[in-house]
Amino acid sequence: MCDTGPPDRHLLGSGKGANLAENRALSPVRGCMGSSGEITERLLALRGGDQEALNQLVPLVYDRLRKIAHARLAGRGPGASLDTTALVHEAYLKLVDQSRVEWRDRGHFFAVAATAMRQIVVDRARRRGAAKRGAGVRPVLLDADGPGVGARAEEILALDQALGMLSSLSERMVKMVELRFFAGLSIEETAEALGVDSRTVNRDWRAARALLYRALSGAEAG
Repeated sequence: MCDTGPPDRHLLGSGKGANLAENRALSPVRGCMGSSGEITERLLALRGGDQEALNQLVPLVYDRLRKIAHARLAGRGPGASLDTTALVHEAYLKLVDQSRVEWRDRGHFFAVAATAMRQIVVDRARRRGAAKRGAGVRPVLLDADGPGVGARAEEILALDQALGMLSSLSERMVKMVELRFFAGLSIEETAEALGVDSRTVNRDWRAARALLYRALSGAEAG
């Protein structure tokens, strides 16, 4: 993967671990094969109607996001938070050739990145060793700005499970929660990624949160 660029200091914290993480994040990665070109080409192919480009795009974006996240967290404790909003926007700027894409290509990238970010956050939560899904889950979790803001591992896993149930009702709502919560996109950016207007996103966001609150409250009671 190409150089992940200078880290945000508020993500790295302070102390020796932060200095180590900063040095690692600032070090260029050798053998870069043009991540920006690969991802941009697939976005352009997707715009042209090549649906296979989407299948190729997903693992590419996941791999690049995972590596950027790893660089941001290097040298920090297992409970360190991850600013997913900054990470997704940073990935877009680093991995997509801005001079060749249109606004709808940006929406496609964010949609794929949101799903990848969900996988990264959930995988990290599993590694943190949640002993019991749903234990002590706070429904207020969805009022936060994203999974990096005070979310515990068991809460992330319970939310992922609840989203699995929500998918049987509305795949669009699931995608919207991924965009809003896991990628930290604004209402306007989410509307852009989904190809709908902001009013639709606001309405679906309220409905999705209500459904997820019930599911998470049930997990807490259980």
